[in-house]
Amino acid sequence: MIAKMNGYGGIKTEDEYIRRHHRHEIRDNQCSSSLVKHIKAPVHLVWSLVRSFDQPQKYKPFVSRCIVQGDLEIGSVREVNVKSGLPATTSTERLELLDDEEHIFGMRIVGGDHRLKNYSSIVTVHPEIIDGRPGTLVIESFVVDVPDGNTKDETCYFVEALIKCNLKSLADVSERLAIQDQTEPIDRI
Repeated sequence: MIAKMNGYGGIKTEDEYIRRHHRHEIRDNQCSSSLVKHIKAPVHLVWSLVRSFDQPQKYKPFVSRCIVQGDLEIGSVREVNVKSGLPATTSTERLELLDDEEHIFGMRIVGGDHRLKNYSSIVTVHPEIIDGRPGTLVIESFVVDVPDGNTKDETCYFVEALIKCNLKSLADVSERLAIQDQTEPIDRI
């Protein structure tokens, strides 16, 4: 268990956040996991990327295009085109949860040409201090059916690899934007 400053003087653990926000009902034929990423960028910046249901390609490297049907609200559906190299070309996803106060994002896959059936995920974003500066703790959890012919371990390993790649990209994009935000305007010199 790892204790972290939450940025407001209190201490929370990753386990506490997972217990509070990342509850999934897991059936026998499903696997589930939670992944954690510490990002050296302030929470508002990281959250602005995570909450962009209509533009996941801002940080998700496997997404080439996204079209949202209707307004951006709970129940909105997006059609995502997946870049080549993965065993899919499209994914249809529904926005299940978007809480700008608590920084909680949830989505469910409702269709597509892939093997991720009954997939849902929750992403939470929490302030923390990293090296004396504002940082962000991101936790992403998921639950998904285990496809016929695969084991729970194989399925979890595959999904975790995708999420790790997305979280690394989220960190890279966020940290790059944070550095740009810290740059002083030339006219202040």
